[in-house]
Amino acid sequence: MKVKIAFTTTDRIHVNAHFGWAKEIDVYEISDHGYEFLETLKFEGDLKEDGNEDKITPKLDALKDCTIVYVVAIGGSAAARLIKHGVTPVKAKSEEEKIEEILTKLVKTLKGNPPPWLRKALQPKTSNFADEVENEATV
Repeated sequence: MKVKIAFTTTDRIHVNAHFGWAKEIDVYEISDHGYEFLETLKFEGDLKEDGNEDKITPKLDALKDCTIVYVVAIGGSAAARLIKHGVTPVKAKSEEEKIEEILTKLVKTLKGNPPPWLRKALQPKTSNFADEVENEATV
């Protein structure tokens, strides 16, 4: 199984950017065999303006194929919109947390027994509300 994981970053080394303010988001593909860098998503405009929900829409569109996005911080509205699109936001422990270390831990975790939150995040995205209801009923 291969999944895409995204990281908000200002230096391409650390998870050190607020989701809404991030001008760059690095995307990697991981599996239980390792990881590889795919691309850097770039965003323009006045991203620091609080309450501007329009700045989130391009990020949601760009991250639709991702399973998880690591952030240093994220607003409640943006987190809810990500989750609605099937992307799980995860807060980094600090701005010093390195992308490479997170990726290495995720690969190791995928080889073993992933925790429940990760198993849920890795499940295929449901296509509609009826599918979601059916999946909830079988849990």
